[in-house]
Amino acid sequence: MKIGVIGAGRIGKVHIRNISLFVPELTIKTVADPFMNEKTAAYVKQFGIENVTKEADDILNDPEIEAVVIASSTNTHAKFIIESAKAGKNIFCEKPIDYDIDKIKKLLALVEEKGVKFQVGFNRRFDHNHKAVADAVKDGTIGDPHIVIVSSRDPEPPPASYVAVSGGIFYDMMIHDFDMVRYVTGSEAVEISAVGSCLVNPNLQEESGIPDVDTAVVTMKMANGCIAVINNSRQAVYGYDQRVEAFGSKGMASDANDLLNTTTVLTKDGAHSEKPLWFFLERYNQAFINQVISFVDAINNDTQTVVGAIDGLRPVLMAKAATESCRNGGVYVRLRSNFSA
Repeated sequence: MKIGVIGAGRIGKVHIRNISLFVPELTIKTVADPFMNEKTAAYVKQFGIENVTKEADDILNDPEIEAVVIASSTNTHAKFIIESAKAGKNIFCEKPIDYDIDKIKKLLALVEEKGVKFQVGFNRRFDHNHKAVADAVKDGTIGDPHIVIVSSRDPEPPPASYVAVSGGIFYDMMIHDFDMVRYVTGSEAVEISAVGSCLVNPNLQEESGIPDVDTAVVTMKMANGCIAVINNSRQAVYGYDQRVEAFGSKGMASDANDLLNTTTVLTKDGAHSEKPLWFFLERYNQAFINQVISFVDAINNDTQTVVGAIDGLRPVLMAKAATESCRNGGVYVRLRSNFSA
């Protein structure tokens, strides 16, 4: 199957490499990026991809291309989803779809109308550790879920200029964790409370121009009664900290960080072990591959994508509610049954 990739930045390069090396069912025919330059073109061409362009239309208007990977900046996702759907292309889009709820709903309606496959890049569902925790809940091993805790801490903060356009920590970082809570609990959030502080960069709000935070805790009540807690920090000095715990009526399931190795060295001076992998590119690379393979399977077998359109909408609604709560002193914000905050 021939595909096109729109966006050749950090995430785009990850997809280009992984698809070229590890997903033989796909052939990348064209890569488009409005900022395509000689360096980026050289990176793309090393994988045998000859067609590089600044124009996404070169992909959208190509009848040989059956699917599109949208890895461009978030503010362009909606535009490319609309154009891809109208062109009859199956769509894999990086998260989030958009920040505008009404726009997302219109996009999803169009995707359904055109009958194309649509998957959102919530790659953590495809991680071996997190999937095992979710499976322990789903198959009843730990009984009814009572408490789910997601810890997610980046090794270093993004620049304030990024935060200024990203929507803030609840949209650009915790959005993955909102999806993870839905995935593990098998339920939807009905109430959300969020508190936060600027502890990593006390000047964040002045530098970014938005009332954002870099350290946050969110508490949620789920429709099935489970209580979920997410904690985020923009800076964990020891590396990329990613852990999930599910406590239930019959037991508990939890995972740990991936390490370079699991060896612990004990001497008279103490114990030493490896720190977590440094960043998401190392920690979740196999998950990036697995999610694309799942997307291909859905196309080839004409089945529903594992992370579909509605899964792209609901975490954004949760991010919106958390942002509102945090900016109003942590008050609980209720999400209505129609999933509007």
